[in-house]
Amino acid sequence: MEQDQLKTIVSQFAINGTISEIKPLGEGLINDTYKVITAEASEPDYVLQRVNHHVFPDVDMVMRNIEAVTNHIRMKLTEAGEDDIERKVLRFIPVKDGGKLYTIIDGNYWRLMVFIPNAITKQAVDPDSSRHAGRAFGRFQAMLADIPVELGETIKDFHNMEFRLEQLREVVAKDPVGRVSEPQVQRLLQEIDARAYEMTKAERMGREGILPKRVCHCDTKVNNMMFNDRDEVLCVIDLDTVMPNFIFSDYGDFLRTAANTVAEDNADMSAVQFRMDIFKAFTDGYLESARSFLLPVEIENLPYATALFPYMQCVRFLWDYLSGDKYWKCQYPDHNFVRANNQFHLLKSVEAHFPQMEAFIRECLEV
Repeated sequence: MEQDQLKTIVSQFAINGTISEIKPLGEGLINDTYKVITAEASEPDYVLQRVNHHVFPDVDMVMRNIEAVTNHIRMKLTEAGEDDIERKVLRFIPVKDGGKLYTIIDGNYWRLMVFIPNAITKQAVDPDSSRHAGRAFGRFQAMLADIPVELGETIKDFHNMEFRLEQLREVVAKDPVGRVSEPQVQRLLQEIDARAYEMTKAERMGREGILPKRVCHCDTKVNNMMFNDRDEVLCVIDLDTVMPNFIFSDYGDFLRTAANTVAEDNADMSAVQFRMDIFKAFTDGYLESARSFLLPVEIENLPYATALFPYMQCVRFLWDYLSGDKYWKCQYPDHNFVRANNQFHLLKSVEAHFPQMEAFIRECLEV
């Protein structure tokens, strides 16, 4: 977009300082992001984002969630006597009239937040960054365990395993592109069906009142944290998916991506293995921060959570393959099936490590 257009958008918000330049920031896949640089050294810079309302159809709900979460975290940090709070929680700027944290211009939704200086994100996943991630996401959940408002569900049924299986069953019944009868598909469907009851136990325990829903981030990647120059985590970012869910979402989803020895579309299934070093580091950091509020049923099911997310992603990739590859971009005809098969092999490796996981969790609790 042109500078003049972007400056007009920013002028809708109650900023301090004079805008000198606006330039693209980062390589986000969902939202368009720009850095707003102010002319005065005494005033902050800002981050302008266009929210993808196709992915997040209720932007008002997204921003109400974010406002509640950031306000509660800021209160917790203040009560704890922490310093440098403005770098430890995101601050969104209201529009000049009405006080909302977003504006709508030509059908597009825009928001503005204060830029956090001297902070970086990381892409590499190793045991050290995984321990940081576990500690940060566990602390994020812990600070929000007593939030007094009920958040909305920004992406309906995002991590609902019963819903994902029903999606798969529907596309199997319709077979819109004639792929269901393929032998490789039939074998994978049998493996999925054999685990379906066990993998939907979170939803059953939730209905029975055994398992609570908590405020979760629901997109726990290592690059959704900001670090300072001493390699310490400042804050958790990318809060659009923050919503009520079982804690398994934040725990299992990180390990699904971080603890796979290869990329999720690697076609060499013999190379797909679950990394216990990543599991141990992340779990150690997570329990250090989160065990103060977790129930025994949540802790004892962490190995289940580790298996749940490769299983869920296997189901989703297979659903897209049978649907005709409409959701994920594909580079070749069987790309989605390769992804599904990769996740199934990761699941099998996770299952093989269950005894070691359970033993390590017991060790963490004894410390």
